[in-house]
Amino acid sequence: MSLETARDLMRAARPVSPAAHLLRTMAGGHLFLSDGSQLFDADDDLFGLLDEALNKGDPALFDSLLARLGLDGAPLIDDTPVQDPPVQAISLAIAQKCNLGCTYCYAEQGSFGATPRNMDLATALAAIDLLVRDAAPASRINVAFLGGEPLVNRAALRAATLHAVREAERAGLGIGFSITTNGTLLTPEDAAFFEDHGFAVTISLDGPKAQHDALRPYRGGRGSFDTIMQRVAPFLAMQRKMQVAARVTVTPENLDLPDTLDRFVAAGFHTVGFSPMLASPNGQGEMRREDLEQMLAGMIACGAKFERETLAGRRYPFANMQNALKEIGKGTHRPYPCGAGAGYLAVGADGALAACHRFVGDETGDMGSLAAGPDRQRRNDWLTGRHVHRQEPCKACWARYLCGGGCHHEVIHRGRPACDFIRGWLHYCLGAYVRLSDRHPAVQRP
Repeated sequence: MSLETARDLMRAARPVSPAAHLLRTMAGGHLFLSDGSQLFDADDDLFGLLDEALNKGDPALFDSLLARLGLDGAPLIDDTPVQDPPVQAISLAIAQKCNLGCTYCYAEQGSFGATPRNMDLATALAAIDLLVRDAAPASRINVAFLGGEPLVNRAALRAATLHAVREAERAGLGIGFSITTNGTLLTPEDAAFFEDHGFAVTISLDGPKAQHDALRPYRGGRGSFDTIMQRVAPFLAMQRKMQVAARVTVTPENLDLPDTLDRFVAAGFHTVGFSPMLASPNGQGEMRREDLEQMLAGMIACGAKFERETLAGRRYPFANMQNALKEIGKGTHRPYPCGAGAGYLAVGADGALAACHRFVGDETGDMGSLAAGPDRQRRNDWLTGRHVHRQEPCKACWARYLCGGGCHHEVIHRGRPACDFIRGWLHYCLGAYVRLSDRHPAVQRP
């Protein structure tokens, strides 16, 4: 897909109205209502009226058109922030140390700017107990293991998992587990353990060998790709209850997304997803506008192949596309980008609580401690201040309830350099949703 096509999509997706977005496909015109993330077909006459109302900035005319269509009513999202939510998920920085020296690492090579250390077992168990105690009755909880490299502290990870299984069963809770790992320390015994407990296993891989080795070397400079692929092979062969995903952090140095996706799909990963590097501690690897334009072109090329494979009845596990279609299909509308500081908290090796794993050791996301418990006032202040209606320029953007305002950590530390990229991608995905739902029974429009 050409760079000019990506730029055209970015231009087409720029906000005209916070209330709605219009797009055309081969099937005709379509109206996306921000409130409720609702997608409708519109004939040429209606499309013209909607376009006139939106481009003239005439909210009264637009509202009257919605009323005629029976689409008016109380908004689904107002200014009221979430308050006092139960904790349903935690991540444990089980090892704040790492054996790699990744060039852009948000955790500063795993230590989060402090002395490298492991989380002791008592801290891990206390975090599990907090999660079980705070969870809503009969709900499902989730435990994630991150680092650094979590398998540096394998014994505590396994003991915490077994403790969580016992405590969740005793409390009548469902439970799920995940781990994000660089893959260099994986063993066949880990594969059996993760399969037994149905882990979602995410392997950090930044492209084919040359690109990956340049971005994610060992501390001495030696490449890590060959070791990872050798060690992950038993996991790919074994995955049933366990699912093994590849996550690619995209920098200006690894922008050939279609080639990367095809290679990792062929290797047997359950899903493959891409995420742009928007904020690193030293600025290294951060994406600029021209890089994001190239990334969008690559994403669209991957999406086009996803459409072709889906229509041919073949699974093509492009995670970004799968997730976008799922969110559009169910009309996801949210005032936050994720559960950070709400239903999800991170636990540092020292027992400090943070809004998410990226805020470990960062006072801007401080949420209390295991010893004192979650700080109710800080969480509620966070959820009030981070509500998308409090964010600029989000209030004027049609995509705000699909995006939720962007990753809190990235926005706080770098701003919003990727808004045009995000809107361009969502614009493409809305069109893909129309194309696939018209021709493929597995994708249904309401």
